[in-house]
Amino acid sequence: MTTRVPVSRRHRMRGACAESVPGFRAPCRRVVVHARTPLPLESLPMATPPDVTDVTDGSDATATPARAADPPAQHARAHGTPGAELPPIVPRRRIGLRLSAAAALLVFAMVLVSVVRNDAFQWDVVGRYFTTTAVLDGLLLTLWLTGAVMVLGFLFGTVLAVMRLSANPVLRTLSWGYVWIFRSTPLLVQLLFWFNIGALYPTLGLGIPYGPQLFTIKTVNLLGPTLTAVIGLTLHESAYAAEVVRGGILSVDPGQTEAAQALGLSRRRTLRRIVVPQAMRSIVPTAGNMLIGTLKGTSIVSVLAVHDLLYSVQLVYNQNYRVIPLLMVATLWYIAVTTVLSGGQYYVERYYARGSSRSLPPTPPQRLRVRLTTLRARLHTLTAPGGR
Repeated sequence: MTTRVPVSRRHRMRGACAESVPGFRAPCRRVVVHARTPLPLESLPMATPPDVTDVTDGSDATATPARAADPPAQHARAHGTPGAELPPIVPRRRIGLRLSAAAALLVFAMVLVSVVRNDAFQWDVVGRYFTTTAVLDGLLLTLWLTGAVMVLGFLFGTVLAVMRLSANPVLRTLSWGYVWIFRSTPLLVQLLFWFNIGALYPTLGLGIPYGPQLFTIKTVNLLGPTLTAVIGLTLHESAYAAEVVRGGILSVDPGQTEAAQALGLSRRRTLRRIVVPQAMRSIVPTAGNMLIGTLKGTSIVSVLAVHDLLYSVQLVYNQNYRVIPLLMVATLWYIAVTTVLSGGQYYVERYYARGSSRSLPPTPPQRLRVRLTTLRARLHTLTAPGGR
């Protein structure tokens, strides 16, 4: 029984070319089939390999002919390039990159040796004062100032950012004016201004406007150095936090807000449950930098006689005149705390990046484990017999 294939009008079919596949010798020809002409499968041009045994001697017609050898393998053997002997692929050798890395390591080693072996640093004095009570008390106050200022600054800055994005022109203007004023004046000037606020307002009171006062208090007794530092730093940081939060909110796709409105969510719930969680991916990196900057910026409150880390160190070296070792104590504590905060910032950024990429970036322990595994495999390859 012959199987026939119906072919559409003016259907044309081309045979296989002898030059297209190595080892095949089928001539290139074109078969033109007219409309409504059934075409048997046996009449189609077939590319017959030269090593195929034709089964025409009365045996079973349905038997499968023997397959020819693989044409790519025949081509490889013809050219004398077996696959097992192909040269290995090696990465490009970057001599300049290795030389620059070696030069950088040499400079770093020279600086490290000069710092460690310099007797003027007086490392024994640094170790003796590193964990004294005065230094640790100043460190705790510095950490408390940093945490309080960041929390209050971002709370107030979020309110200012929402006001800046509001449809009310009065709220937008007030928020813009606040940010403009506090970003335009230096932090030291603001601290000194709030420290001398008693010259402008000797007393503060609470009562009925243009009426009797319920109680009054002297400003000097109310605003001490520590409270003045908290107020000045908070008002200064809130201006920058407002721009950080506003930029994060604007980075969210407007389609998210439109979808929330289509679902009937209120603006407050949309902002709290939809916009802010997605904006955190843009807010967290800048907020982490602000946190580290605030930690170091708290040293400026030493001009107000606030017993932070720097002021505590200054009190010590004003007595024993060992300025360099005590400054190194403060420096090492700032480096240690900043390192811990940077590690925490990395993991917070990794947490909020869960929905932005298919796979999370590896953590430092994971990277170290991969590098150790790679180094161990390379050493095993070098020490193996015949390895190079």
